Amino acid sequence: MRVSPRLSRSNLPDALPRLMLAVAVSVSAVALPGPARAFDLFGLFASEPEPPAPGPTALPYTVRITGTDDADVLRALQDVSTLHRLRQEPPPDGAGLLRRAETDLPKLADVLSGYGYYQGAASIRIDAVPVAGQAGAAAAVQAAEQWRNRGLVPVRIAVDLGPLYTLRRIAVRDRAGRPFPESELPPRIVRVDADVPARSATVLAREARIVDEFRAQGHPFAKVVARDPVVDDTAHVMDVTFTVDPGPVAGLGPVAVSGASGIAPETIRSFIYAEPGDPYSPQAVAAIRRSVARIEGIGGVRVREGAALDADGNLPLFVEVSERERNLVGISARYSTVDGPGVRAYYANRNLFGGGETFRLDADIYYLGLGNDPFATQRKIAGIGSNGLGGRLSATYVQPALGGTRNDLLANAFITREVQQSYLVDGGGVSAAIRHRFSDTFSAQIGLDAQAGRSKDALGTVNYRLVGVPASVTYDSTDSLLDPTKGFRAIASLAAYPGAISSPGIVVAKAQGSTYYALDDEARTILAGRIGFGSVSGAPLGEIPDNFRFFAGGGGSVRGYPYRTLGPIGPFNLPIGGRSLLEASLEARIKVTDTIGVVPFFDAGTAFASALPDFDEKIRKSVGIGLRYYTGIGPIRADLAFPLDPYKGGHVRPAVLYLSLGQAF
Repeated sequence: MRVSPRLSRSNLPDALPRLMLAVAVSVSAVALPGPARAFDLFGLFASEPEPPAPGPTALPYTVRITGTDDADVLRALQDVSTLHRLRQEPPPDGAGLLRRAETDLPKLADVLSGYGYYQGAASIRIDAVPVAGQAGAAAAVQAAEQWRNRGLVPVRIAVDLGPLYTLRRIAVRDRAGRPFPESELPPRIVRVDADVPARSATVLAREARIVDEFRAQGHPFAKVVARDPVVDDTAHVMDVTFTVDPGPVAGLGPVAVSGASGIAPETIRSFIYAEPGDPYSPQAVAAIRRSVARIEGIGGVRVREGAALDADGNLPLFVEVSERERNLVGISARYSTVDGPGVRAYYANRNLFGGGETFRLDADIYYLGLGNDPFATQRKIAGIGSNGLGGRLSATYVQPALGGTRNDLLANAFITREVQQSYLVDGGGVSAAIRHRFSDTFSAQIGLDAQAGRSKDALGTVNYRLVGVPASVTYDSTDSLLDPTKGFRAIASLAAYPGAISSPGIVVAKAQGSTYYALDDEARTILAGRIGFGSVSGAPLGEIPDNFRFFAGGGGSVRGYPYRTLGPIGPFNLPIGGRSLLEASLEARIKVTDTIGVVPFFDAGTAFASALPDFDEKIRKSVGIGLRYYTGIGPIRADLAFPLDPYKGGHVRPAVLYLSLGQAF
């Protein structure tokens, strides 16, 4: 057993940054490729530029690295090698070439040890002459000069990796040399799996994980004060002992807000739910950043921690924000096999009066006639006539932080012509609500809603006028909107439209929940589940407008079945929707690489004619396999679904493909 001189406390920090710098340079080289031939516009084929021509004032050379087939090691050697990086800038003479080689030797050795090859060695030859000692150096210079005006000096870097060392044991001690109890440092944090290479990056990652564990327990200034690696050259293993100073336990201190002078400070502060004295944790700091970023007019959010605790033992925080452009205009075109081609346009002001208010206009128009419309003939026979043109125009206003509180005003007005495969609705409405934010994860709202219109389907025509009181609660503890890996989401709503002022008088209840659980620390395998419920009561099915009934089927419901077709079937074999709904989904989201994932899934559900599920309707089921391509803004989703319960007249295909952005739920 010995403390490796390459990994001692004095020079391990020197070796590690060089390795990390090498990796960073490698990434930059991929993102910004150097000169390439004309046909290789994006550097996709890694074409090598032509070396400079020999001349009287320059001594160009070629350089080749041998001894390793590991692409990562080879790339790191190339990145730290002066000979390799400056090969397009030849030295003026042999002495200059020698200096580059002598500079490379210790760097190359550091790379080998950084990748776990602690007995590795590197040698350099200039025209077959070893660069070693005074005699070798003089001979190498002379050999290089013999190529002047003749050709390129051949330079070879040969590495002997030796055995790969593995990480055997990690120990963590306090300043007095005592181990921490399991309540403070769980065994999983220091546990080492078999055959983990003893690389510098691995040691650094374990060090960061240990510090993060103490910070998560309320120690904002936790740090590693000593790192003692010991290698066993006989067993080819390494043990590492970290000495950690956790520092004091702290609470959250006062929060200072700066930036975004165009948005009222009380609006920003209303989205900060942490109170002075609350326990400190990185998660609490991240929650502040996430909640402030929910303000539409806010662009960047940075939360900076204080350098010292205040007199109360709390850690001051500094929130620095920047504003977005106020006005936003957008237009998009689409084609759907459900409702044909469509165009959407919108305008938004994200800080209308200087208090973070948002005002948005949305216009959406589509043409069902050019889509996949298997019910067109049945609709015509049923007398549900339309030219296939549908759309919606809406205006939305949100005023956050009323009077500096956590109450928000939400208002909406809309008109719509909803053309679906089995019904037609012309209507409009207005609504207003007050939302109270209890925390970043939990909110509740109540308001007034008024709607009127005409609904027509296979059962006939319903002229409706609804005035009611909707209320809802929302909880969301997930870590991502488009690609959650943990947490729980739930929303439940109840809207009562009394018969004294509404026609018909109905009560609408909805609830949906989803949960996400990672099977491993890296969240590469996620189990995700969803369940949804709905009920409308107070009137017979034929008196309820179609846009208040429940339909199942489609990409956000039971995949594999046509959109909004599952449930009761009426005259002319047309779906008429139900008074209740029950559906569920289960997925296993498995990352194969950092950017590619596969998702086997199972869906089930249907709508029921009764106000509560009575299972007279058959529960339809489907299975499928999905492909995910993970991007910076969220995964691109492709799902291939296979319905298991096809039925006559349902226009069910053997398989259906769905493409969209974000996970299914």
